[in-house]
Amino acid sequence: MKLPSFITGLWGWLRRPSGRALGSLLLVGFVGGIMFWGAFNTGMEMTNQEQFCIGCHEMQVNVYEEYITTVHYNNRSGVRATCPDCHVPKDWTHKIVRKIQASKELWGKAIGIVDTPKKFSDHRLVMAEREWARMRKTDSQECRNCHNFEYMDFTEQKSVAGRMHASASELGKTCIDCHKGIAHRLPEDYAGNDAISQALQVMPQGASH
Repeated sequence: MKLPSFITGLWGWLRRPSGRALGSLLLVGFVGGIMFWGAFNTGMEMTNQEQFCIGCHEMQVNVYEEYITTVHYNNRSGVRATCPDCHVPKDWTHKIVRKIQASKELWGKAIGIVDTPKKFSDHRLVMAEREWARMRKTDSQECRNCHNFEYMDFTEQKSVAGRMHASASELGKTCIDCHKGIAHRLPEDYAGNDAISQALQVMPQGASH
């Protein structure tokens, strides 16, 4: 059977020295690209593990200790929201942007800005406000991966929660507007008029659900 002309032409081109060189270069580039992407993606996934997140001692002894006392860590359904679930977007583009932003936090630890629990606490309000602003800008997307007004049955919630969620939905509020103190305590020097967050912070675990 006669091969199509483009195949015989390609074969003839590959038999030439210049064709073999270019073909080898393309093959090496293709294989190298796959290996690079695999290594890059593996590295990204490693940095998305909770153990990586709490690798900093000053973080592990404060914000992580607070988190494990909340319903996001331990609850009746056994569904856990880890650090990346709340602080890292799932879509690739925004995830890369967030990773680049997070490198500033690593730099802050490396040069001694937040390398001790005391320094971390001193800068906590600045870091918290930056994260609140990011979540507000994305309409609390990470929260809404699990909690979404569209799928809430307000009649099944406690009366206060149902009214507040219904009102927030109508007013275009986003989760972080009211739930700043739900997974971590509010910074000591936080002076916002956020009565809901203050109340949620002191409620017994699971009482708001």
